[in-house]
Amino acid sequence: MNENKLASPGRRQLLKGSAAMAVASIGCVALSANANNCTQQSEARFDEIVDVIVVGSGFAGMSAAIQAKEAGASVMIVEKMPVFGGNSTINGGAMAVAGSPLQKKEGIEDSVETMVTDMLESGRDMNDVEMLKLVCNGTAESCEWLTNYGVQWKPFVQHFGGHSLPRVLQTVQSSGAGIIRPLIKAANKHGIDMRNQTKLEGFVKDEGGRVIGIEVRQGYYFPKARTGKMAKIGARKGVIMATGGFGRDIEYRQMQQPKLTSELDSTNHAGATSEALKQMMLLGANPIHLDQIQLGPWASPDEKGFGTASQFNTIATYPKGIVVDVRTGERFFNELADRKARADAIMTRRDDRGNPVYPIGFTNALGAKDAQTLDWGLKYKVIQKADTLEELANLYKMPAEALKAQVERWNESVAQGKDVDFGRPMQKAMQLENGPWYAVRMWPKVHYCMGGVKVNTASEVLHLVSNKPIAGLFAAGEATGGIHGASRLGACAVAEGVVTGRNAGQHCAQSKAVNLQQV
Repeated sequence: MNENKLASPGRRQLLKGSAAMAVASIGCVALSANANNCTQQSEARFDEIVDVIVVGSGFAGMSAAIQAKEAGASVMIVEKMPVFGGNSTINGGAMAVAGSPLQKKEGIEDSVETMVTDMLESGRDMNDVEMLKLVCNGTAESCEWLTNYGVQWKPFVQHFGGHSLPRVLQTVQSSGAGIIRPLIKAANKHGIDMRNQTKLEGFVKDEGGRVIGIEVRQGYYFPKARTGKMAKIGARKGVIMATGGFGRDIEYRQMQQPKLTSELDSTNHAGATSEALKQMMLLGANPIHLDQIQLGPWASPDEKGFGTASQFNTIATYPKGIVVDVRTGERFFNELADRKARADAIMTRRDDRGNPVYPIGFTNALGAKDAQTLDWGLKYKVIQKADTLEELANLYKMPAEALKAQVERWNESVAQGKDVDFGRPMQKAMQLENGPWYAVRMWPKVHYCMGGVKVNTASEVLHLVSNKPIAGLFAAGEATGGIHGASRLGACAVAEGVVTGRNAGQHCAQSKAVNLQQV
């Protein structure tokens, strides 16, 4: 029976009105029950107004803010944490660059097309190809842009896992702070208004659905939800979301990947949570690849967070050493595979009860000479030193003869220039001939969210239903999804953050401004 025939004219009118109210309220619901962030433009009164608001202060946020300022916009950065930088500050400071001067100096022939191919292979062809091309095409110019703002790079190119050739530059500090600090200095010099302890609570839209500002808690004290004073900040040209991933939001990440429980540590800072992503989804933003969460294969169970082992393994163990199963003393995967392949392989090392059997990664003094965290790792006993292979085997209860046989077999592979066991690239592989040896126990940690909101090549956030841009809303960096597909290659977070941040800043600054009213 037709339901409309059962409804009286009055009821039909009520249903129509309810539907209209529901449509009008889509995207205007805040996570805070008391927040009302769907104010009509004619009614909205803002405490402060700027051209561009950037939410988040990592690689993407700082790059977006500075680029927007360079394009002539007035800019405000809001950051919920007490300090600026987020995960980017504790990042390893490595940036994949296709066609850098250092590559050319070392005779390395690279191209944007080669980098795209490498990232597609790592991403299992799940990548947003147009955004991927945008990122790869912008790495060389953005690296120069960072250099001009005072970022200093080590004078050599590195080969990270999953890349077909060496293309990774790293800050002299071996930390993302080597990028964030110069960008903060540049932002201050440019007169960008930077607000810490300012938490996004919701968006403000006009009657046409355009994002014209945000509601925030000023003086917010993480993680106390109700701290701070509510305020409305208007954005004449748009809001750029550069709020990163949700690796430390255990409840939400477990919704996407049930196996990523609280037992699995994360390299992320405490503020890497999901509330900003949810606010964009309430606006109708299209979430993509949220279940694609990367584990860092270079971490150690012997320390919390990012720690010292991550940099040691990235610089020393993986490119210039080997990783073995403690039960056999033998290699079991390609140490220069992409992160997903390596993490998946390590996670298979378990006993009969399913408990982890931590593999050992090691190299010698020559292989460890550029590892800046070596001394700290030794101090805190995350990294262990052994003068001989017998001593190394005894230290980690490995079969000594099997370990020595594996090292000999590896040295033969290096001499032949071919890894017949696992197909590891051998461009900069080195023989492991003499001690002392430096080793670390390994186990992956939650590191990066490949998923986020879908954007177009103008960094505009796309609506779930219409696939059209949500007017006034832009996003960049880890807050977006699709660029990396199923697995992000190492050193591509800085590349993505800086390139897409600058892209968002430029496009937002070029947007047509709307007239807003201040209190």
